[in-house]
Amino acid sequence: MPHHTELIAVLAIGLTLAFFGGLMATRLRLPPLVGYLLAGLAIGPFTPGFVADAGIAAQLSEIGVMLLMFGVGLHFSIGDLLAVRRIAVPGALLRIIAITLLSVGVSQLWGWTVGQGVILGLALSVASTVVLLRALEERGTLDTSNGKIAVGWLVVEDLVMVLALVMLPALAPLLGSTESGPLDLGALGVSLLLTLGKMTLFVAVMMIVGRRFIPWMLARVARLGSRELFTLAVLGTALGIAYAAGALFDVSFALGAFLAGVVASESKFSQQVAEDALPFQDAFAVLFFVSVGMLFNPAILLQAPLLVLATALIIIVAKTLVAFFTMRLLKASFATALTVAISLAQIGEFSFILATLGRDLNLLSAQGQNLILAGAIVSIILNPFLFRLIPVIEAWQHQRAPQEIPQDLPPVGVAQHAVLVGYGRVGRLIARTLQDEKISFVVIEEDERRVEELREANLPVVYGDAARTDVLSRAGLLDASVVIIATPDGPQSQLILEKVRRINPTVHVTARTHDEHTQKALQDLGASDVLYGEYELGLAMGHHVLAALRSSSGSVIKPATS
Repeated sequence: MPHHTELIAVLAIGLTLAFFGGLMATRLRLPPLVGYLLAGLAIGPFTPGFVADAGIAAQLSEIGVMLLMFGVGLHFSIGDLLAVRRIAVPGALLRIIAITLLSVGVSQLWGWTVGQGVILGLALSVASTVVLLRALEERGTLDTSNGKIAVGWLVVEDLVMVLALVMLPALAPLLGSTESGPLDLGALGVSLLLTLGKMTLFVAVMMIVGRRFIPWMLARVARLGSRELFTLAVLGTALGIAYAAGALFDVSFALGAFLAGVVASESKFSQQVAEDALPFQDAFAVLFFVSVGMLFNPAILLQAPLLVLATALIIIVAKTLVAFFTMRLLKASFATALTVAISLAQIGEFSFILATLGRDLNLLSAQGQNLILAGAIVSIILNPFLFRLIPVIEAWQHQRAPQEIPQDLPPVGVAQHAVLVGYGRVGRLIARTLQDEKISFVVIEEDERRVEELREANLPVVYGDAARTDVLSRAGLLDASVVIIATPDGPQSQLILEKVRRINPTVHVTARTHDEHTQKALQDLGASDVLYGEYELGLAMGHHVLAALRSSSGSVIKPATS
């Protein structure tokens, strides 16, 4: 092989094997990411044949994390982040503490030191950005209240891990490292204050300067009419700010890219920005899974199978239960707590960084690092299957638990009305149309903030999960003329439709979906109309074009004949 082709080799061979691996996994009805992980294992140092440069692969995957977080920021606003702080901040902190303490306790049974247990616990307590966002995007729940809570939780975890990376070298002597000098509390305090100051300064710069400059810059570039320059502006904004966040302010690249997306969302061209960044997000996100597979040494499965099992159980079971009960303690609904807890039941980028730091500080053995990698592989593979359990668990809970009904729920006494499920962006537009046409309707919503908003507007609302029989009954389903399922969550929509058809087999049901697979599933369950977003958009654009042609020529322009 010629010199200086390591980057080309990683991209060419890594992406090619990832394609075939993802294709094979899809044919076997497995998540594509299983194939991506196997592709990484195939080109890693622990299997025979070609060995890719792990350092280059890791840097390429970091770009994917940046672009993904930039895309998430584009869909968020400062108000969204502040709205979920009541659950995201205490929830993330409590889970990090609980999982770290649990890991220290379990590792003591393995004969590990406290320092090794702390590194293990911190690594197992933080979720993967890529896995979380992929899971939410595939299910169309990224823009829902549950998705926003999960992302807010993730942002808090990232902030805590940034502080942990700063504090661990100073705390290494206290944790049992033999590679560091005596503990210097003064130096630790200075480092912590300096890091907090830099993070605060970065956020202030982005909120004060970035919110003005970036939308202004994107608008000026868009006016030039060059798609190429606009795409470069998008990538430069995402990667440039992320790099500056790490190089100048010691903030993680992912967090820097997220805030770049938040300020870019202020631009009226934010939708175009998201579309331009999407292909790069997908390609580099695949490289993240490839790089994870490259790091994994499968020998650990034979050398310490029980330790691998214990690590996986902490990630998948303990983390899920801690997050679920923490959210329930913070008054989140059962469905919200379950969805967010399962979405965070895996580990990723920061886990590998912490494991590497632990090795450098002599706080973690090679076995410990491999256990963290094994836990990541297992949890990433199983996470999509855990999501499939959500409707099953919710259905079981609906049959056993009484519905949480706020005492100030207004009575619903309308007939021949519409039942609108979900008051998100689409639901609001539907509600406005129904109001304009003087059509009576009742909203079913389980987001407490939206319920309060509806009550303040004096609109009839039923608080609760629309997949529950008693909630649908309180909304007057038996007397309704139409049911509109406006929630973007495909599995939840199917569960709601099943209950609707059991109560009222003849009511007209209109639902929405993001993909053809869910569209067919809803039709099979008895939906009267299922609107597939891209298809409906194409029809609408076609009608607009025909209207424009008619108005400009008096009749439709006839196709040219050869």
